[in-house]
Amino acid sequence: MTTSTQARPTVRDAAHKRTRSAKSSVGLGLRMRRHWQLYVMLALPLIWLAIFAYWPMYGVVIAFKDYNVVSGILGSPWVGLKHFDRFVESYQFWRLIRNTVFLHVYELVATFPLPIVLALCLNTVRKKWFSRSAQLITYAPHFISTVVVVGLIVVLTNPSTGVANRIIGLFGLGPVDFLGDAGLFRHLYVWSGAWQTMGFAAIIYLAALTSVPPELHEAAIVDGASRLRRMWHIDLPAIVPVAVILLILNIGSILSVGFEKVLLMQNNLNLDTAEVIDTYVYKIGLASAVPQFSYATAIGLFRSVIGLVLLVVANTFARRFAKSSLW
Repeated sequence: MTTSTQARPTVRDAAHKRTRSAKSSVGLGLRMRRHWQLYVMLALPLIWLAIFAYWPMYGVVIAFKDYNVVSGILGSPWVGLKHFDRFVESYQFWRLIRNTVFLHVYELVATFPLPIVLALCLNTVRKKWFSRSAQLITYAPHFISTVVVVGLIVVLTNPSTGVANRIIGLFGLGPVDFLGDAGLFRHLYVWSGAWQTMGFAAIIYLAALTSVPPELHEAAIVDGASRLRRMWHIDLPAIVPVAVILLILNIGSILSVGFEKVLLMQNNLNLDTAEVIDTYVYKIGLASAVPQFSYATAIGLFRSVIGLVLLVVANTFARRFAKSSLW
């Protein structure tokens, strides 16, 4: 009896091995013919990725050349790290790095916790009609174009007719040129962005909160836990993994800010704090009288490499301390 019992796992294992070997013996061509619908569906995003994501990366080679349109990419002479050295040694380098990093860190610190707080509050509201209405009102600004948002900022902060200056005038204060003040540019950029993106970003956290079993809240209520304690000990841990992943992605893009919005809000009076790497690359690469394609590409590649390094470092720290990571 014991011998037959011990033999059963051996027979079962042998059967599994034969099944795996039979599957592995089926060729790729046969599997593609059997499941061609899945491969057709997979082919479309792969083609898009190859054309629009990987093929343009070939143009990065001009960062190491003195590119000119007549000679083309292959005919332009190699110059090595000349353009990278030029950027690092230029008087614009530290100003661009400082403005970009400060603006992104300010935006990250100010706006990253807001969707989490909003999601936690909406999740604890008992009246569903109120939570749905509040969610609709808060995420609606996400669908407003960046151009329209900047237009609203310009109209509301106009020194002569803007609502903001009319309110300030009620307190006996003079008109303020908000967009012309370099010190106010960052505040306008960050908090208008918080108004526009907070509600839509909270949807991710609300989706994560749906995975929390109701039994945990019921047991906490029986134990006498307040609503705030249940939010802290039950809801917040459920969204920590999602928050960590989003934080890692934000850290990886620390040298990239909202190019369109920064460019639209720029003027000659606020360039001291409004000029960032993205807008500088656009100006010297496309908007200048003599476009410097190689120099602009080198700056963009420098920014991407730094972002990749920061992404890897942030992911390593998150995996070690928060036990959650991208890979």
